[in-house]
Amino acid sequence: MSISPSAKFEIISEMMNRPDNRLKIKALCKIAGVSRSGYYEWLKSESSRGKREERDRFDFEQILEAYRFRGYDKGGRGIQMRLLRHDPPVLMNLKKVRRLMSKYGLKCPIRKANPYRRMMAALKEDNYAKNVLNREFREHGVRSVLLTDITYLKRKDGQFSYLSAIMDAATKEILAHVVSPSLELDFVLETVEMLIENHGAELKTDALLHSDQGSHYTSHRFVELLKNSELRRSMSRRANCWDNAPQESFFGHMKDEVDISDCMTNDDVNEVIGDWIDYYNNCRYQWDLAKLSPKEYYEYIITGVYLLPFPPPNDNFSNSKQVLNVKS
Repeated sequence: MSISPSAKFEIISEMMNRPDNRLKIKALCKIAGVSRSGYYEWLKSESSRGKREERDRFDFEQILEAYRFRGYDKGGRGIQMRLLRHDPPVLMNLKKVRRLMSKYGLKCPIRKANPYRRMMAALKEDNYAKNVLNREFREHGVRSVLLTDITYLKRKDGQFSYLSAIMDAATKEILAHVVSPSLELDFVLETVEMLIENHGAELKTDALLHSDQGSHYTSHRFVELLKNSELRRSMSRRANCWDNAPQESFFGHMKDEVDISDCMTNDDVNEVIGDWIDYYNNCRYQWDLAKLSPKEYYEYIITGVYLLPFPPPNDNFSNSKQVLNVKS
């Protein structure tokens, strides 16, 4: 393990201040493998180092405040985007954020492998649909492509709750979600009904709902509900998670950041998940959404008003004309 010259100079300084030290600076520098001129230059810069350290500590306190916002861990980008929402906004280079995180030992959460596998291969009905979406997640504009899936959530009592969610692929906003204590079909139907009730007027007339080939999405009741709601169907190819990548990524981030280890009931899980989804939609800023949250990004696309204190980044999606052919 190599030691930096600065660390060696620090050791030499400590040795020179010890009452029992018998070595001269020349000898200590020779042992440490550094020059005397370098050591004297280091001593002269003590004042500026102190000011730099003081500044670093001040900036790190701001980083720590952003990191702890609403109790969910964040990486370097998430911290930088949160700093932009301070009053007044804090403009801090991403490299500086990461340097100070490393300097003071603030760890960024690391994504774990998703252990989720398709939970109900049996009991499927032959109501499959083609992969109409073909991974064109953002090309068709907001409220045009919707993604849906189910994931499991293990509670403290050893039982499972299940989350059904529907996402706008263009803005990554969660438009509807339901937490259920069982895998009965009804909670998936309820998610679609919630979508129509809360966002039906915003959806394009040819909106597409994309899912995997799970039994819930091939059931006759699900197919009939989508037909009655004037939603087109699309399905991922078998065992191909990339065909629904944004939704899979959402579940992965959620499981990294949400702690349900103390939840004993489905209601407990529902409360925790509801709070996190509210945070995700409104306050979890995303680099590829022009540094905005999903809801902020939707408003930006619709109104053209960018709320951060600098010009919006070059974004082919947001800079293109968005025509909302909404349902009457």
